[in-house]
Formats: sequence, C-alpha cells, structure tokens
Amino acid sequence: MPLESINGTMLYYETYGTGIPIVFIHPPLLTSANFSYQQMQLSDQFQVITFDIRGHGRSQPSNIPLSYALITEDMKQLLDHLNIEKAIICGYSAGGSIALEAMLAHSDRFWGGILISTMSEASDFVLRNRIRLAIGMSGWQPLMRLLMLGITWGNADSAHTFRNLLHNSQCGNTQNIQEYYKFSLNYNCTNQLSKINTPVLLLYGDKDRGFIRYRKILQQGLRHFKLILIQNVKHQLPTKAAAEINQVMRNWIQEQSGNLPTDIKESDFMPEAYIAAQERSKEQNQISD
Repeated sequence: MPLESINGTMLYYETYGTGIPIVFIHPPLLTSANFSYQQMQLSDQFQVITFDIRGHGRSQPSNIPLSYALITEDMKQLLDHLNIEKAIICGYSAGGSIALEAMLAHSDRFWGGILISTMSEASDFVLRNRIRLAIGMSGWQPLMRLLMLGITWGNADSAHTFRNLLHNSQCGNTQNIQEYYKFSLNYNCTNQLSKINTPVLLLYGDKDRGFIRYRKILQQGLRHFKLILIQNVKHQLPTKAAAEINQVMRNWIQEQSGNLPTDIKESDFMPEAYIAAQERSKEQNQISD
C-alpha cells in the first residue's frame, strides 16, 4: 500500500473493500495496525481506510508540531486524494477526540462518527496523570521502549497481534508521539458537542471504569447518539472485542443508510464498480428465482 504526499508530508495509508467509506484514526504511539481486525472483517461490505498519523508507523515524521487541526486536515486531504466526498469517521481512544474535532471542523465531509473508548476532554486525575507519564516516558529513549511495550501489550489479544503492534510502533518518531500525547492532555471540545449534527455511535467496554465519566459527558453533550456497552471488556475494543464491535458498527451504519435524507442514496457512498456488481447480483438472483 502506498506512501502518498498529503498536506506537505508523506502519509502511509491502506484502503480495502468497496462500499460506504469508513476512515479510522488511531491514538498516540499506536498505528493503523491497531485496526487490522476491522480491515479483515469489515472490508467485505465497506471501504475501510486506515492511515498512520504523521510521525507514527510508516508515515514521515513531521517538522510541524502535531495538533488535532493538522491531523484532521491531513485526513481531509487524504479523502480528497481518494476522491471520497463523505465518509464515516471512526476514532479509538484519543483518536476519537480527533474524530470529534473533524466532525466540528469539517462537518460537510462526514455522514457520522463512531467513537470507541473515547473522550472529549481529559479532566480526571488518573487519566491526566497517565498522559503526563506517557509524555515523560516518550522524551527518553529507554523509557520510550518500556512505554511501547506496555501500550502494545495492553492492546494485544495474542502474541501475533503484540508483535505486529510493537513492530509498527517502533517505526514512529518519538517527538511526534510526544506531541500527540501533549495535545491530547489539554484538548477539550465538550462545550462544542451540541454543534455536531451528524449521528454518532458510542462504543465502550462495560468494564472500562475510568471512562464512565467520559461516556456520560458525551451522552449529555451530543444531540444524536447511540450508546452500546460491550460486555466483559475494558478499553481496548478494536483488538479485544473486534467481532462484537464490528457487528455493531455494521448494524449501525446500515441503520444510518436508511435514515439518510431522501435526496441522498446509498450509491453516493459507492464506487461505480461496486454499484455495477450489486446490480449484476440482483439480476442473477431474479434469474435464479
């Protein structure tokens, strides 16, 4: 999959499948590899788009300090490059904060959002101290190695996943990773949540005790949302509850497709080749009947 010149940097991205586009956003230190199960399990029905944020994974390091505005602009220009007018945006953990920023800054580019274990602010003592610890550890290489091991092991559901996540995280730029953590510490869009008019799916593990506060903030602030709690799991849903959340996402997107304005058809999401394949399938079914 390609490296592409996007917004003055080289971004690594992958796109699989056809259908309604879903663009995924990873948190600091991790990479698009965190969404491997979504690529495998959702690309039969949707166009799954993942990318490494600049300075992470296989994307080029950034001389410009990372900010959510910069990352959302990168993503918007990536969608332009792929000739995608609108997509569903899906963010995990701090990546969900970027999804919120994108829906606020570029509301015309997104049909809806999927927020996995995310927050609109980092305002409790425990989370802020965890982020501060990550900022400190990412500033010194020996501790950065420990941070990578801890984060990737915590998100792994198997030895294979751990090796894959670790390998990709090791390619990142420590300064850019630290900048991402720093920005997440003080980002706050809670007072703007009511401005998001697109539908939002909230996904949380029922054992993710530290994020009960943040899901309640989103419930209180968002105008159009659906909350699903995944049973017997904590924070790391993309890898540790992949089958469950992928099915929930499938169902939710299909629900939203039916609720789009009458002047918007499902074909607005779909490449011509996919539409043609669907029509051929319908014709074959009619013949067999």
